[in-house]
Amino acid sequence: MDRFEFTSSKLDVNERSIVRMNGVKLYDGEIKTKFEGGELLLTTHRLLWGHVGDISRGWTCLSLPLQCIIFVEEEQSTSFFNKSRKIIIHLSEPLKGKNLGPVAYSPNNFIKLSFKDDSTNIIKLLNDTVAAKVWVLSTIPSLPNPLQNVQPNNNITPPYPVKLRTGIVGIERGIQEKQKATDDNISAAFKDLNRLMMMANDMVHISKAISTKIRERQGDITEDETVKFKSYLLSLGIDDPVTRNSFNNQNEFYQSLAKQISDMMEQPIGEVGGIMSLTDVYCRVNRARGLELLSPEDLLAACQLLNHLKLPIRFRQFDSGVKVLQIEAHTDKAIVTSTAELVKEKGSWSAEQLAQELGLSVLLAKERMLTTEKFGYLCRDESIEGLRFYPNLFLE
Repeated sequence: MDRFEFTSSKLDVNERSIVRMNGVKLYDGEIKTKFEGGELLLTTHRLLWGHVGDISRGWTCLSLPLQCIIFVEEEQSTSFFNKSRKIIIHLSEPLKGKNLGPVAYSPNNFIKLSFKDDSTNIIKLLNDTVAAKVWVLSTIPSLPNPLQNVQPNNNITPPYPVKLRTGIVGIERGIQEKQKATDDNISAAFKDLNRLMMMANDMVHISKAISTKIRERQGDITEDETVKFKSYLLSLGIDDPVTRNSFNNQNEFYQSLAKQISDMMEQPIGEVGGIMSLTDVYCRVNRARGLELLSPEDLLAACQLLNHLKLPIRFRQFDSGVKVLQIEAHTDKAIVTSTAELVKEKGSWSAEQLAQELGLSVLLAKERMLTTEKFGYLCRDESIEGLRFYPNLFLE
């Protein structure tokens, strides 16, 4: 309270009224004061409290310079019975040479204002007015009134933006401006999204054209570079993804989707050993489809038709519940034979070691070993070191 001083409510030449509120109570920190039920007037320079009356004539009241305010926040009410709204105003040190005030010294660096009427957004008005720093502009002699239109050819530019709103009308106008700005931003974002969707197919066509040229001019670069670069380009996407809107019923949609998945995944699955988990397939397919994303349910339904359609890629579910896609040549017999030979060569192996050797995930490597064990070619040993598999010597 030692930041307040007794002064007249009559406004200065460059001072303007912002908002007036009735029934306001003052607190010195957390301490209640005798200043209750007064009238609060926020101006561009001060915060006035008391019987403000006619500001053109002036009455003696309490005045707090806005330059003493650091920031304003709302106090969260902890009592159900406390219906009044309170805000906390954090203050800087008292100004030097100020007039006499209600108290000579206060240990508190903040005050509270309690309102009966909380219809006005006083916190926003206070913060905006303090940020405008109109009292700084008023000290420049050649500067025009900051609340009037400033001509572009003025020599002095205000160091702080002046944006003041008066009362409820000003707040509503500010809300309308923010809503309009938000609508403009959303419209611009969707324009960019539509433009991106139109360009997606063109980019895929370009990538395939480049890969074709590289295939035709293979002599200019090495074969490994050609294959690698072509795989990068082809992984950018597919130019005509199958969508549900193109078909009259779900069966036709899932059959066409299954054929497209088979064509798209045959080469990538062959490059990783002939088998790939359905999770990895889902990620690769959706990356290639761009904006036409598939749901997990649609992908699973399409993959379950691969075996029925007798396509090069087959769907399989292991006994553990793991779902995979594998090329047609990747049969159980081939899996068992190759895995048994690798384990026999090493003497014993874990799923982690097999995964590192073949470049598979640990999950798929374990399924290979479990399948080989199921056919009787491997035996397991479970210990504190983990699960290891050994050749079945009884076969020999």
